[in-house]
Amino acid sequence: MLEALKTAFKLPDLRKKLLWTLLLLGIFRLGTHIVVPGMNPRAFGEDTIFTLLDLFSGGALSNMSVFALGVNPYITSSIIMNLLTMVIPRLEELAKEGVEGRKVISQYTRYGTVLLGLVQATALTMGFRGSMVNPGNPWSYVTIISTMTAGTIFLMWLGEVISERGIGNGISLIIFAGIVSRLLPSAISTIQNLGVGGVHPFSLLVFLIIALAVVVFVVIVTQGQRKIPVQYAKRVIGRRMYGGQATHLPMRINQAGVIPVIFASSVLAFPLTIAQFFPDIGGFFGSLIHRLTPGQWLYLLLYAVFIFVFTYFYTAVTFNPVEVSNNMKKQGGFIPGIRPGRPTAEYLDRVLTRITLAGALFLTGIALLPYLLSAITGMQVGFGGTALLIAVGVAIDTMKQIEAHLLMRQYEGFLK
Repeated sequence: MLEALKTAFKLPDLRKKLLWTLLLLGIFRLGTHIVVPGMNPRAFGEDTIFTLLDLFSGGALSNMSVFALGVNPYITSSIIMNLLTMVIPRLEELAKEGVEGRKVISQYTRYGTVLLGLVQATALTMGFRGSMVNPGNPWSYVTIISTMTAGTIFLMWLGEVISERGIGNGISLIIFAGIVSRLLPSAISTIQNLGVGGVHPFSLLVFLIIALAVVVFVVIVTQGQRKIPVQYAKRVIGRRMYGGQATHLPMRINQAGVIPVIFASSVLAFPLTIAQFFPDIGGFFGSLIHRLTPGQWLYLLLYAVFIFVFTYFYTAVTFNPVEVSNNMKKQGGFIPGIRPGRPTAEYLDRVLTRITLAGALFLTGIALLPYLLSAITGMQVGFGGTALLIAVGVAIDTMKQIEAHLLMRQYEGFLK
């Protein structure tokens, strides 16, 4: 791997892409330490939804920096546009028009990012007005909200520049950089707590073994797929014969990625966000809000149920067995032993249902893993399952892109 990385830096065009990526990620990390005018940095308690958001933003939220919102508005806008594309015919037509249609959808996504950024910046400012320097000045609210929204827009542009001139997906790399940047402080804090009155060395050893096994398991499941054999019939077009080859249809175990976990987190974060506007709420609703905080049994139960349901929902939205069967039939393809058309669609649906069950259980287990590790080792795990999935997925995709550039020049890559 080190030899391949050394070779990558020897190639002028690839070195330029890597340096561009590192430079822009460095700008992102620098911006996480620039505090918004009129705000003071804030320390979050353990087991709050803002701790998770702070992890994704690389500490920008706790620093109350210009990048406090991170790329969350862009991600939310992208998810909404993907769902609307599947239910609104006009957007579906744009998605099928190729590059020009996708440009229009990307523009709509940017507009949605600005709108969501304004809404989230307003909610964050009102919820944390106790951290404001001068909460009685109306212009302070305008300055803080506009600055946070502008920070999100700048991050969106930064991600697009990384995707265009650098290596990998820009938005994913920004999230990856934010997650990885929190690893070193967490490791230092854990080492400082070793010994009497802190973390027991045996607990730390158990945690490291379990963490290594989990990372290996996540890589295996992320790369795992069910290959459906597909045979194409021979066709004569003009004077040439096409088809006759055998291939396969890959169906990933984790077809939905981390989207169900993000959906579940967003739904459960809504009551906590509303509660920020009513700090003195009590009675039944106050007790309910308390039980919906991360770590409580009701939160964990709803979290698991939402992830499981959203996994099936998002998989059904993104993979249509009937459409895949019809496309396969038009191209003269068929699954050996299965008749084309409706029988093929029913077979693909059965396979998809079984695979999705494994994917849903995997996502649910990974999302609940930090709480399980805390119960076993007695350590507070700040690196959640969602962050682990994102970090592993982005690392694998980026390595594949670097390897593709190396293979074009017949060099040995990262993956063998």
